[in-house]
Amino acid sequence: GKVAKMSGRGLGHTGGTLDKLESISGYQVEIDNQTFIDQVNDINVALVGQTGNLVYADKVIYALRDVTGTVQSLPLIAASIMSKKIAGGADSIVLDVKFGEGAFMKDVESAKALAETMIAIGKNLDRDVTALLTNMNQPLGYHIGNALEVYESIKTLQNEGPKDLEELCLVASGYMLLHGNIADSFEEGYKIAKQSLEDGSAFDKFKEWITAQGGDISFLDDLDAFIESNYKVEVRSDVSGYVDDLKALELGMTSLHLGAGRSTVEDVIDMKAGIILNKKIGDYVEKGEVLGTLLSNSEIEESHIEEFKAAFIISEGKVEIPKLIEYVL
Repeated sequence: GKVAKMSGRGLGHTGGTLDKLESISGYQVEIDNQTFIDQVNDINVALVGQTGNLVYADKVIYALRDVTGTVQSLPLIAASIMSKKIAGGADSIVLDVKFGEGAFMKDVESAKALAETMIAIGKNLDRDVTALLTNMNQPLGYHIGNALEVYESIKTLQNEGPKDLEELCLVASGYMLLHGNIADSFEEGYKIAKQSLEDGSAFDKFKEWITAQGGDISFLDDLDAFIESNYKVEVRSDVSGYVDDLKALELGMTSLHLGAGRSTVEDVIDMKAGIILNKKIGDYVEKGEVLGTLLSNSEIEESHIEEFKAAFIISEGKVEIPKLIEYVL
């Protein structure tokens, strides 16, 4: 099984995979087509940006969508996503289609419609496509940012990550192994993926991949230093109760305002900026207890703290924890 993935950059409150990986010193996201192909054949994995001549039409159409108010157009979203997957050479595709407050698709119905459109495109081109519909009404994991999310991914590879992130990775991997004919069933694929986490082989592959793309993995020796920032503020709760809702969109905006994202394409990202959550939906919080920590290399303002606090809706009664994977199509 080989994984050849093309990713994008972040704009607005959503982070881009490329930006996150660039928090690793030396990692090259722009590699030419031949190097990309050679690397996939050599170590079975590569993750790159969209090169100028690969899916060139998508770049042009995306710029037009931006100025014609059609960024939200469902058929154009489906075409944009699937063109990249197919041009990248994938025989089978596992999609994580997020819905909810922090996602592009605000409700499960529109996410389902998008997923079904992408599955139909895949079918027409003889590609196996599985779509996981996942709930983004609260963030995945506890870290929001660039270096911060790389840190959390590494912790997951070291079997020390948050359970929701680990579960989503295992489910997606299970379907990928099934489609890649490495497993005979999803259950077997899930088991193989879990085994590779537990025995450290998944982490070894991560190191091999990052190194192959020019990344310096010495940061792994001191992960705490990797997420050190010049400024850090612990934000405490004004009330006691249960976290009823955690507004992912507001958290994304707070992270953006701290420096972790771009408002315009030219903006430079502060790789260390972001949020570490202490509490999520369903958790009990005492008045004065830490809700989370804001990090940035520039000064953290009162407005950032207020914006972060506003993302937490705290109520008196116990709260049900939302289901992460709603459907598999």
